[in-house]
Amino acid sequence: MHDDRTLVEARLRRVLDERIRPAVYPESVPLRVAVWHAPGEPVPVAQGLAAEPEPIEVGARWGAPWGTSWFRVTGTVPAAWAGKTVEAVLDLGFDENMPGFQCEGLVYRPDGTPVKGLNPRNQWVRIGAPVAGGEEVRLHIEAASNPVILDYHPFRPTRLGDKDTAGQEPQYTLARMDLAVLDETVWQLVLDLEVLGELMAELPADSPRRWDILRAVERALDAVDLQDVNGTADRARERLTGVLSAPAVPSAHRISAVGHAHIDSAWLWPLRETVRKVARTTANMTALIEDEPEFVFAMSQAQQWAWVKEHRPEVWARVKKAVAEGRFVPAGGMWVESDTNMPGSEAMARQFVHGKRFFLDEFGIENEEAWLPDTFGFAAGLPQIIKAAGSKWLLTQKISWSRTNRFPHHTFHWEGIDGTRVFTHFPPVDTYNCSMKGSEIAHAVRNFRDMGRARHSLAPTGWGDGGGGTTREMVGKAARLRDLEGSATVVWETPRAFFERAEAEYAAPPVWVGELYLELHRATLTSQAKTKQGNRRSEHLLREAELWAATAAVRAGFPYPYAELDRIWKTVLLHQFHDILPGSSIAWVHREARATYERLAAELTTIIEDAQRALAGEGTTPLVFNAAPHARHGVPAGGAAAPAPPARAAAGGTLLAPREDGGFTLDNGLLRIAVDARGLVVSAYDPAADRETVAPGEAANLLQLHPDFPNMWDAWDVDSFYRNTVTDLTDAESVTAGEDGASVRVVRAFGASRVTQLLSLPPDERRLVIDTEVDWHETEKFLKLAFPFDLHAERYASETQFGHVHRPTHTNTSWEAAKFEACNHRFVQLEEPGWGVAVVNDSTYGHDVTRTVRGAGRPGTTTTVRVSLLRAPRFPDPETDQGVHRFRHALIPGASVADAVREGWRINLPERSATGAREVAPLVTVDNDAVVVTAVKLADDGSGDVVVRFHEAHGGRARATLTAGFPVAEVTATDLLERPVEDGEPPAHEAERIALRLRPFELMTLRLRRH
Repeated sequence: MHDDRTLVEARLRRVLDERIRPAVYPESVPLRVAVWHAPGEPVPVAQGLAAEPEPIEVGARWGAPWGTSWFRVTGTVPAAWAGKTVEAVLDLGFDENMPGFQCEGLVYRPDGTPVKGLNPRNQWVRIGAPVAGGEEVRLHIEAASNPVILDYHPFRPTRLGDKDTAGQEPQYTLARMDLAVLDETVWQLVLDLEVLGELMAELPADSPRRWDILRAVERALDAVDLQDVNGTADRARERLTGVLSAPAVPSAHRISAVGHAHIDSAWLWPLRETVRKVARTTANMTALIEDEPEFVFAMSQAQQWAWVKEHRPEVWARVKKAVAEGRFVPAGGMWVESDTNMPGSEAMARQFVHGKRFFLDEFGIENEEAWLPDTFGFAAGLPQIIKAAGSKWLLTQKISWSRTNRFPHHTFHWEGIDGTRVFTHFPPVDTYNCSMKGSEIAHAVRNFRDMGRARHSLAPTGWGDGGGGTTREMVGKAARLRDLEGSATVVWETPRAFFERAEAEYAAPPVWVGELYLELHRATLTSQAKTKQGNRRSEHLLREAELWAATAAVRAGFPYPYAELDRIWKTVLLHQFHDILPGSSIAWVHREARATYERLAAELTTIIEDAQRALAGEGTTPLVFNAAPHARHGVPAGGAAAPAPPARAAAGGTLLAPREDGGFTLDNGLLRIAVDARGLVVSAYDPAADRETVAPGEAANLLQLHPDFPNMWDAWDVDSFYRNTVTDLTDAESVTAGEDGASVRVVRAFGASRVTQLLSLPPDERRLVIDTEVDWHETEKFLKLAFPFDLHAERYASETQFGHVHRPTHTNTSWEAAKFEACNHRFVQLEEPGWGVAVVNDSTYGHDVTRTVRGAGRPGTTTTVRVSLLRAPRFPDPETDQGVHRFRHALIPGASVADAVREGWRINLPERSATGAREVAPLVTVDNDAVVVTAVKLADDGSGDVVVRFHEAHGGRARATLTAGFPVAEVTATDLLERPVEDGEPPAHEAERIALRLRPFELMTLRLRRH
């Protein structure tokens, strides 16, 4: 037989595009359209419905960037259409290739009842099936003219990302506003041919099944009269019945389709637009659930559910009904799909606390899976947080984006730093926007790395990022793939049903230990520095607010601010979303974030000061309040206040002496720091160890500037070739003594920017504090702060949630080489046996560590830690990080991990000075510094119980005694949601003394009931 495959396949494509798809709507009449453009921000629904619109014609331009236009469409169903299915086809000017990334709409009835959302892949509204004919149609569309930020030429700078700079030029052209007859037979034929054509293209050329499909398609096309598609569609469908009814082979891969719409809580749109995106999507999905009995939809991010409840109560009622039926499923159990690299320990825990509690309170549903399809890598401390929240599974897709190494598993156990394992799945379909294309299904089968041991994977199905969700076409295609020869089988299932089945079939999955590092988007650890600083500051202020408020509540009857803290926590957690905290959102998002963090800081400071005043009373005695988990300056750890030590000038404990080269020496007896005329640290000598910190011939406190123009994803990525070119910023305008007589002030300029640094050596402390102020006006540049150490270390410690992770300093393998930019929280520490060094920070996350072997004359290894300070990408925010920034770092020679932990807390939780009448004893104390208390608070249920959360922080076993500063009636070990844990024995306690035994990095929460 002659090979005519390409002939038939080309015929199929053209006939579908030019004849069959256009025949889906064989008859139409235009609707009358009028529009009212809302001034400023979106208006309430009632106001939009009541506004008086002006006529507008199809073909007219509409929609200033970020504007809201209320369209009113009216018309009459022709009497001749009686008995037919009729829909309104409403095209606001959509590009079907950009669902979620441009204009969208929510359709209302005249009484304000929401009907469904409109987007480029969902432009229809059902009027009747069948209609009687003569019906009057009146619909209102709340249309958002969101500009296209990520266009066909992506990553080009644009001012459209902020309403303040976007201008007023209309963005869209009204395309189609019709009433139309839907020919359901033709619509079904389209799906038949799409499914078979896509399946055929994925089968081997010598497969009998492929040829069976080809001949059936050919016969169906022969049956279609191109001049009367609607009259012959049924005949064409009959000729496809045989190939569509052939069952899948018993060994076929099984795909659990989960209806989904990954909606970024902010990204290329502001938070207020996400509120409306969620309403549009949930309106669509509840409508689809009513139409499709097998369809199941899952939505994560409790914040988005809360937005629907607050802003769209009519949609919320439909959502609640669908949840009760088990068809609309809360997923993930987190407040938002957050970044997991940068949130601190307690914040990461609270993502689960607030997310899971919302779903429990609203629906009585306990989520057991973490659902993070789009998060940019996963910190090694996350598994035990997931488990401590009462969950046990994790889903993500993003690791498939890694550029260097292909991850070896799709279903596996992920083991965290403390040994906790969670059952984890990476969908081999490699997208969280699966549309049921044959190519996607076939890719999932071929790509699945666990063949022979498992045969079950998940496919999040629906348009995402900007929302939209699953379409009726996807559901129709999934129905044909339920049991189809040559394809994986597809069924709609909940995430829980998938995980239970997958876990049951894979009794001994492989294990991955340590962080799930994404070999991409590394620059998100640095972009938008003020957003990151706001997050870090908020996390520590929240710790203080809870600590002091709880202490004051127990000791002085202070009214614990439950509602205020709950609201503030949720706001901070929202801003940890994986496009806000990483700095990859538009300018509008980060402008608002900066203002929000300032407002929260003021609120939290008020709570802290009010609580401290209640504790200390009115008086004139100078007091120092210490909220850190370690004692310092004679003040006990964890929420204590003591009289301030006698005032002593810094110079009394630190000597500043000029050097012959024009620099200075700082010496406090514990460290001797030499700063040369360039303002660089050329020596950091540790007398106790008789050890020099800085590598021979090198200089620390060295600012380095790199070009930074990645191949794509500007705000997200830094590519390894950035290191090929570097400028050392060694020219100083001035190097002078600081005003306190115990510090060195350095001023230097480069490009259009300026840096002022203050290097200080506090009395009686083994740390060099470096305060850096950068007035930053560069573009497409990357600023680093380098510390080259005379140290031979094959690995280094980097703080993560509830512990630290070790990373190699070498690049033996491609996996190690790919980690050329990594995340730390408060410290990076590295050591040789017996001596180490740490760099701690108050607000930075990105860093790199490299090692070189020195040449002849200076033998040894130089290990360099570089802190990432600032970037200047131009997309999606062309003004990223322009302006003044302040950073604080400290260099700790001779530092062990224990020192790094302590100093990391110290630099982030400065002491507070106040006056009062009395000292304040800590509410709880722990007698072992290896056990770090991360939270002291009152129980969320309002019982007055004190909740204490802590972990082993040094990486070893620890015994300790936790002592409560109040009478304790009962001690209960709990999960993160403050519920008793079932496994393990309760901690032993005698009166207020509780004996603790912790494994390395073990996390524990205790609930102390007061007498």
